[in-house]
Amino acid sequence: MNDSQTLVLGGGCFWCTEAVYKEVRGVLDVESGYSNGQAARPSYEDVCTGLTGCNEVVRLVYDPAQVSTRELLEVFFLIHDPTTLNRQGNDVGTQYRSGIYFTSEEQRATAQALIDELTADRAFAQPIVTELLPLAHYWPAEDYHQDFFERNPHQGYCLAVAAPKVEKLRRSFARLVK
Repeated sequence: MNDSQTLVLGGGCFWCTEAVYKEVRGVLDVESGYSNGQAARPSYEDVCTGLTGCNEVVRLVYDPAQVSTRELLEVFFLIHDPTTLNRQGNDVGTQYRSGIYFTSEEQRATAQALIDELTADRAFAQPIVTELLPLAHYWPAEDYHQDFFERNPHQGYCLAVAAPKVEKLRRSFARLVK
């Protein structure tokens, strides 16, 4: 993994985002966690209060020789609504905000270019509100959140929200599926 890169994405509930990226070719590791807030080592309960400033995120470690930053971001904009501030579906609060947390200038530039392109193309009916910031203060989520969809495919939320996002990936980005 010498040439691997790390990118952190907040696209609402991390169970759903994790489920999608575990299917993407070139993604070497996906971890649910919390980032870009003020609290040190917050718990899920802390983050759910909305008072920590932390976002529910997934940390992707990927091989850019197999999947590009742009492709990862194209998937990101497909599987969540980047136009709703602090909300994804029924999940409401700052912890569910749309965010791209970059670890390199290349990632920042790629993300900004894609946001500009989607905006110019009017890809969404409303303006994109995705925050684009350097990664700050990342902490892994508790063990019971890791691989949640994989371990609980028949859980109600997984069936209603995560599974359709995984199917959307398979339909729209078949070339990227492992």
